[in-house]
Amino acid sequence: MANRITDLVVQWLICMLLLMMIIESSTTTTTTTTSTTIGANFFKPYNVSYDNRAMIIDGERRMLISAGIHYPRATPQMWPDLLAKCKEGGADVIQTYVFWNGHEPVRGQYNFQGRYDLVNFVNLVGASGLYLHLRIGPYVCAEWNFGGFPVWLRDVPGIEFRTDNGPFKDEMQKFVKKIVDMMREENLLSWQGGPIIMMQIENEYGNIEHSFGQKGKDYVKWAAKMAVGLEPGIPWVMCRQTDAPDYILDACNGYYCDGFQPNSPKKPILWTENWSGWYTTWGGKLPHRPVEDLAFAVARFFQRGGSFMNSYMFFGGTNFGRTSGGPFYTTTYDYDAPIDEYGLLSQPKWGHLKDLHAAIKLCEPALVAADTAHYINLGPSQEAHVYGAEGLNISWQGSQSPCSAFLANIDEHKSASVTFLGQSYTLPPWSVSILPDCRNTVFNTAKVGAQISIKTAEFGLPLLSAVQSKNKNKYSSVSKSWMTIKETTGIWSQNNFTEQGIWEHLNVTKDWSDYLWLKTRLYVSADDIAYWKKSGVTLAIVIDSMRDVLTVFINDQLAGSVDGHWIKVTLPIQFKQGYNDLVLLSETVGLQNYGAFLERDGGGFRGQVKITGFRNGDVDLRNLFWTYQVGLKGEFLELYSEEETPKASWGDLSLDAIPSAFTWYKTYFDTPDGDEPVAVDLGSMGKGQAWVNGHHIGRYWTRVAPKNGCGTCDYRGAYHSSKCTTNCGEPTQTWYHIPRSWLHESDNLLVIFEEVGGNPFEITIKLRSTRTVCAQVSESHYAPLGKWSQVDLINGKVSKTDRAPEIHLQCEPGHVLSSIEFASYGTPQGSCQKFSTSNCHASNSLSIVSKACLGRNSCSLQVSNSVFGIDPCRHIVKTLAVEARCVLSSGIGSFQL
Repeated sequence: MANRITDLVVQWLICMLLLMMIIESSTTTTTTTTSTTIGANFFKPYNVSYDNRAMIIDGERRMLISAGIHYPRATPQMWPDLLAKCKEGGADVIQTYVFWNGHEPVRGQYNFQGRYDLVNFVNLVGASGLYLHLRIGPYVCAEWNFGGFPVWLRDVPGIEFRTDNGPFKDEMQKFVKKIVDMMREENLLSWQGGPIIMMQIENEYGNIEHSFGQKGKDYVKWAAKMAVGLEPGIPWVMCRQTDAPDYILDACNGYYCDGFQPNSPKKPILWTENWSGWYTTWGGKLPHRPVEDLAFAVARFFQRGGSFMNSYMFFGGTNFGRTSGGPFYTTTYDYDAPIDEYGLLSQPKWGHLKDLHAAIKLCEPALVAADTAHYINLGPSQEAHVYGAEGLNISWQGSQSPCSAFLANIDEHKSASVTFLGQSYTLPPWSVSILPDCRNTVFNTAKVGAQISIKTAEFGLPLLSAVQSKNKNKYSSVSKSWMTIKETTGIWSQNNFTEQGIWEHLNVTKDWSDYLWLKTRLYVSADDIAYWKKSGVTLAIVIDSMRDVLTVFINDQLAGSVDGHWIKVTLPIQFKQGYNDLVLLSETVGLQNYGAFLERDGGGFRGQVKITGFRNGDVDLRNLFWTYQVGLKGEFLELYSEEETPKASWGDLSLDAIPSAFTWYKTYFDTPDGDEPVAVDLGSMGKGQAWVNGHHIGRYWTRVAPKNGCGTCDYRGAYHSSKCTTNCGEPTQTWYHIPRSWLHESDNLLVIFEEVGGNPFEITIKLRSTRTVCAQVSESHYAPLGKWSQVDLINGKVSKTDRAPEIHLQCEPGHVLSSIEFASYGTPQGSCQKFSTSNCHASNSLSIVSKACLGRNSCSLQVSNSVFGIDPCRHIVKTLAVEARCVLSSGIGSFQL
């Protein structure tokens, strides 16, 4: 039926989509962009292959640590810092998807600008000295709109996604070939001196393959053959694909992959998605994966023969614009990752994983030297895996053969004392100890020595003209008060069409907008009114199935709304005598991104759509003529753009204005000084979308999570996404990231479209920062990983002094430790921000720590009696606990109202 839409409407939709592309990316082109980083050749050309044990890079087996980053979920200005933090955190490899709908939003017209400048991103990866795993897909899932497929794809005649279907395979091959050719032309493949060591075709297809029968099996073979036929000269991988052909690597995705085995003994064990957390939905609780469990999963993977592990995500980022999938996935894609949405380190997760990665690297010589591990049973739930024991006859630095061991206690409740190679070791529950030399423990997954960082959103600025700019170095000013325009509800332009029946949502909108208006007219007789009064019958709109949001207007008045994912709707309504205008607003909140037959999912309504309660029976709304209007008038007028907003008839918003639905608001604000990440707090609003200087920062929705289900979190035992949640009884998301590269020094335009009603006067601009850092390390912890070396471990050149544990505190770059709020060497009690001293306490703790740390960006102290000059309680294991404050080193940006 979509083919019956008038040519005018189709042309208009295409024009609007092109305009959105221009706004988002500045330029859309049919050729690749010129990167800001020129040339590859970051490495000497090298070959990449694999054997049964590991990936082989330049002739050597490697144990590889990978960090997941999705380039469109950050700005190009953020990429270098993110890559540096990944590398510092121990990553060898960066992994990213390629987002088809971002690169080809209109069929045959390509976009490789701005956040979609793939070549620039890959160049930056290489310039950072990192390898790249490029997951072309082109289906990506990723909680990304439509799983990464462009919506135009569903309109290709005869198409059926992800199966042995000619039209789909043709389009898929065109895009995959374009990306592979682009990487080759830019000299970004390993054998050209570039960073790309591996590519991926398809994604988790094994989860849905059964839905397609034999055509699914044939599709897998075709996809593999097609990919290899493009001859990139590097290995291809399929994840969750047990029937991957022999010449394609198959890999594991999940919270735990230590039991995974590839489908051929000739392939290494790869883990393409180690879920560091989980995504969030509007109205959902916030999932958190304890770092002790995450480290346990990684250590077990390498312990049991794994060789490539990717943290999905190491940086999650932001679903800018309307890129979030769903339905109902939030704008934040923080994912509880080691680097948060704003680019700040999430501690202790980042620090503990950094130590874990370093420990695994110490074991790398032994791990790559052995095809398999020697298994030793240490108890009912305890075991050791040893790599490089006697008899391997492999030299190491002119000395004895390398030997590394992993000791695991998989008991979820009790610690265990085990004897390994004649020595005694204590293993906490649900933990792994790593011994790079088969003697010294350098890391245990359950013993976290990394600092804790408490992040806040500070220095809120109400967006009011009454807030005067004081010292430019201390206050961010607002130049104007709020202004407003009411959105037209219903049909707002001549670019509409009228047809009989209710059409599928995406067939009309083509996903140019979330919003689709449908309008019809019904006549109500005096007899109907009398019947309702006498019988007490209530009219209702009844829909068999609806997604995502439906709002109903009768005679220009809001009659009600409902939201859900393919839910049955019964919405009571009232009509007056005579003609009544009925308007339905169908709205999508992220297109389905997972599952078989995505092309059939669509949006809007399914099944019967009727009004019940009429005297002469139900009214089948599918038989009526409806006028269709795509999008909002404000979208069409581009009220959010700096060029178009002055042309609109904005009116001043008074302080006592009643919150209004379907309303546009705008104001201006100055950029806070400094370089801390900027966020806007929309907690006072309801539901809608927001733009800054024409950049679409995303959807917002102050939907509240359930009050129950957020208890204490125990890292022990298998993790699932509802195990360790927070934020019960609070809105899922209130802060929204505004990248600094999108801001001017002053007069930044903030535009809000509000659907349900809110108070814009309470909106504030905030700085996301780490102000409090804590650390708690005992004498039983291990020395910093930087104090160990492979040579010293093998040769036994590790003294007792070298093995002394240390406490380490560090502020974000540009910040210094300004005060020590708490310090105690002894047996301090409590946790970060709740520390207290006990009877065992070195009285000079505060002065010693202050002398070592104040005024510095970072500091370290040994946890030992020698540092404090006293043993505050003999024969007891002592702990050093510290809480400190961080401030900007220059004082710039430290403003508040």
